[in-house]
Amino acid sequence: MLVRIGLLTDGGYPYATGESRLWCDRLVRGLPQHEFDLFALSRSADQERQGWVRLPDRVGRVRTAPMWTREEDARSPRRTGRFATGLGRSYGRRDRRRFTAHVTALVGAVCAGVETEPGAGGADTRPASARFTDGLYGLAELARDGGGLRDALRSEASVRIVQAACRAPGTGRTVHGATVPDYLAFVAELERALRPLSLDWYEEDGLGGVDLCHAASGGTAALPGLLAKRFFGVPLLVTEHGVPLRAHYLAAPEAPLGAPVRAMLANFHGLLAAEVYRQAAIVTPGNTHVRRWQERFGAHRDKLRTVYPGMEAERFGDVGEGDDAGGPGTLVWIGRIEPAKDLIALLHAFAEVRRAEPDARLRIFGAPVPGAEGETYLAHCRALAAQLFPDEAMDAHTVGDNPVTFEEIGGPEVPDLAEAYAAGGVVILSSVVEGFPISLVEAMFCGRATVSTDVGAVVEVVGGTGVVVPPRNPRALADACVALLRDPERRARLGAAARARALELFTVEQNLAAFRDIYLDLAGHAPARWATPVDPRDPAGPPRPFATPPEAHVLGATRPGPVATRAPAGAGRVPSWAIGATGVCAGARGAGDGDA
Repeated sequence: MLVRIGLLTDGGYPYATGESRLWCDRLVRGLPQHEFDLFALSRSADQERQGWVRLPDRVGRVRTAPMWTREEDARSPRRTGRFATGLGRSYGRRDRRRFTAHVTALVGAVCAGVETEPGAGGADTRPASARFTDGLYGLAELARDGGGLRDALRSEASVRIVQAACRAPGTGRTVHGATVPDYLAFVAELERALRPLSLDWYEEDGLGGVDLCHAASGGTAALPGLLAKRFFGVPLLVTEHGVPLRAHYLAAPEAPLGAPVRAMLANFHGLLAAEVYRQAAIVTPGNTHVRRWQERFGAHRDKLRTVYPGMEAERFGDVGEGDDAGGPGTLVWIGRIEPAKDLIALLHAFAEVRRAEPDARLRIFGAPVPGAEGETYLAHCRALAAQLFPDEAMDAHTVGDNPVTFEEIGGPEVPDLAEAYAAGGVVILSSVVEGFPISLVEAMFCGRATVSTDVGAVVEVVGGTGVVVPPRNPRALADACVALLRDPERRARLGAAARARALELFTVEQNLAAFRDIYLDLAGHAPARWATPVDPRDPAGPPRPFATPPEAHVLGATRPGPVATRAPAGAGRVPSWAIGATGVCAGARGAGDGDA
């Protein structure tokens, strides 16, 4: 059974950069019996400038849209998608009333917050979630009927609505203390978050023509899926390997925004996450840590199916199946060098290890995260290492003579990632913040014993095949490392058990098998499709079970387009899927035949 999947991404696939790129590419290539249409949001001009990865033949259409504007990035290339921005168009009196009512409902819910009792935010006695969804879908219908929302959302009217909502009785102290700059900042952030509502994707030849939508993350990426379900009844599948809401909370204190704006954005993203989980047919967390966050924000347990990220075990096969235990007295750390990885605690722990095992070595493989913060943190770590080991230089080219080295993978001595893991007998993860620990799984594929801090999904990944200690505890980290360095037989047992566990749970094959079953399950239980977009107030209408002709399911055959019963709202404009990354019209696969 061939299923046509609308894959929704935000800042990832098919672009050459992005966190979801590898996983989405493996999914598309690993399920040749299905067809994928890509609906991708880009995050910056630089991301678009770097182009796309080469797409497989089973990718049908590619429609892209930027989540940035020329004003936000003066170096913007020619845009690869189209927004119905409503430029040059004025709302009529009826549409102005609709806009005001919908924005008032949405912003009122956001300012009241998810924890506020019904009615506390003013005359509207409905719960915040009901007001939020009414406002969200009302704005989506307004954008679809008569153009985009960008100018209206950035108007003075929106600022006045935000001001009134912040000052309404029952709002929290933080939001109530907002000032004019806060109103303006929140309006700008709200317009960015709601840009997917103004896309030209919600037609029969867009998201209305797929069998199901698969959002590669929650948050903004899932917004088009919500509207596809609203307008066409398309079932929605949401996959989260991390939690966008958690990432927003972690980044909020560092954002250049005032406390009232951060509070309102937190409420907005919390309400949006709850609606995504409520409307999704199935939600697939990448691990139990993510699952707990989803349940906290309203995901029903009956909808949740944990699917671990698939990783390529073959690249680590030679190390994992070999008899070489690496440097028996060497500890290895691999990852991005940033404060969340807590290399400071690792270096203090290694100082304790050296006192117990004078011949021990620590090899740190990684590069700092881009930007001044990453470089500063790396310099701080190097300075601390020099202070803790004052008599020995930090020269990475004479590894055998130094207790601590900072190295990058790709040189003649360590040409690839597998060789880095092979360099030591024990692999360490010292993070204080972690989602799904990819480096830990790679170490397990390599058959290495591990010592990890108890953060994120670490305990779930390791099971009983490694040693787990509390975070921010150099003494516990040192004791665990010393115990493994002194017990080679235990190291070997743990390494073999870790490899067996990784091969059972974390391979690409298990990931593909899980999604193959989920796709067929959703497609098999989906109701008959409708000839026109579903009106949520009156869903009656003639079903169209034969809208997609049988020959469309033959791979390589020419697929006739779906039968349209009305002229598209955007008739006459160039659809975004027909424009490649360079701005020229492309064929059925857009610019996917090669790098843009």
